[in-house]
Amino acid sequence: MSGDLVEVLGSIGRPRVLVVGDLILDRYVWGETQRISPEAPIPVLSVQEQDSRPGGAGNVVNALAGLDVAVSCCGAVGNDEDGRTLAAMIQALCAGACEVLVDPDRPTTVKTRFIGYVQSARRAMHHILRVDNESTDVISESLEAEFVSCVERLLAEQDAVIISDYAKGLLPDAALQRVLGACRSAGVPAIVDPRLGGDYSAYAGAALLTPNRYETQVAAGGSIRTGEEMRAAAETLCAALNLEAIVMTLDRDGMYLYEAERTESGVSPRHAALYGTEPREVYDVTGAGDVVVSVLGMCMGAGVGLPVAVQLANAAAGIEVGKVGAARVTRGEIAAELRVRESGLSEKLKTHDELLKILEERRRKNEVIVFTNGCFDLLHVGHMEYLKFARQQGDLLVVALNSDRSVRELKGAGRPILKETDRARLLAALEYVDYVVMFDETTPEKLIKETKPSVLVKGEDWREKGVVGREVVESYGGRVVLAPFVEGVSTTEIVSRIIETYGNAQS
Repeated sequence: MSGDLVEVLGSIGRPRVLVVGDLILDRYVWGETQRISPEAPIPVLSVQEQDSRPGGAGNVVNALAGLDVAVSCCGAVGNDEDGRTLAAMIQALCAGACEVLVDPDRPTTVKTRFIGYVQSARRAMHHILRVDNESTDVISESLEAEFVSCVERLLAEQDAVIISDYAKGLLPDAALQRVLGACRSAGVPAIVDPRLGGDYSAYAGAALLTPNRYETQVAAGGSIRTGEEMRAAAETLCAALNLEAIVMTLDRDGMYLYEAERTESGVSPRHAALYGTEPREVYDVTGAGDVVVSVLGMCMGAGVGLPVAVQLANAAAGIEVGKVGAARVTRGEIAAELRVRESGLSEKLKTHDELLKILEERRRKNEVIVFTNGCFDLLHVGHMEYLKFARQQGDLLVVALNSDRSVRELKGAGRPILKETDRARLLAALEYVDYVVMFDETTPEKLIKETKPSVLVKGEDWREKGVVGREVVESYGGRVVLAPFVEGVSTTEIVSRIIETYGNAQS
């Protein structure tokens, strides 16, 4: 099934998605925490660096841009320096229209997170404090009218709309209903990521609602633990709000999808299912919900059905919680995650982020990391001798494997002969291969820069052609080793012999 999901992901073009909602500036202050204050029982943060990122609806814009979606935005900021900074960030992310209105009556919402870690290697990272600077007063009637008019004007060019409601005052109930009504009239599906609250009547008529577990409990009443409770809550909300579907995000339990079908007797499920999540180490849940709604918006904009969209969003959320802060997740990362799940060899087959964390720890132990790459189509004795040689150059061997798409670009439409998941499984089965990671580019240079191997190994036949990544590795004191070439053994020659033999047998 994961292979099918990868194909669907690869077939999605560049849908046009409009993000409507509360724009927030997320500021991160990073530093070391090595002692407790003598003034109070609190850690002392020695600041090392600071950075700012778009948050709230702005993080949804950022997530969609990372997914290569043609994103547009309509929101508001204050008439201050933070607002101008945030507006410039949003403008840079939008491939479509960017309408960031200025509200002179309120400050730009800023959330500042103080994050401490032990020593410069950033071990044991943890949030120490969050400080919010904001006003949640409802916007003026004139600004509300301008905001709704902006959304209505942009709808004709959109494939989907995401409404990101953080209860900061931009989306009073009347404005929400006007926006949702305009979406229905334009035939554009509206996905709502709701605020926390007991009254969701303002979201009536949305195509999809995406509350988390607690938000669902507050809005529908009762607990959300069992499948029966999930279904009951979903039916209650779909019936009351005339929703087409609801997706509940359920932290460790995954995501629950309920697609409604209306009959004379009320609402019944056209499709209802719980999609579990893969167990993994969670570093930070900040922004996971934004990534989920972004993937759902991308898929709905491209016409992908919700059962498939939810599985893609579930995989994306699993990747996001492994990062610190609200972070982008790319289509390539989602595809890699799905390949890992399909292979059943997760102890060796890693996503980029998983591999980088592992290598950081191995590097701390002063282990020599060896890196090599290739298509490895039709694994043969030449490959095996090559990989065995590579493993002898250090303490662990990372094999970077070209994806099917990049193999086709390098070698033509007839290749690869074996699909990427099969090639990865064969490599992972070799005892002298420690980790396998997929890459989608035609060269591994970007991955080499990220992994910083001690030794880069390529075949002797690359001496004249030039080894990609040599300059990178040698720039920090690493070395390049050329492996002996096994004469008369290559995938091309094997395929030629098969064709020759098969043709002779048929004649």
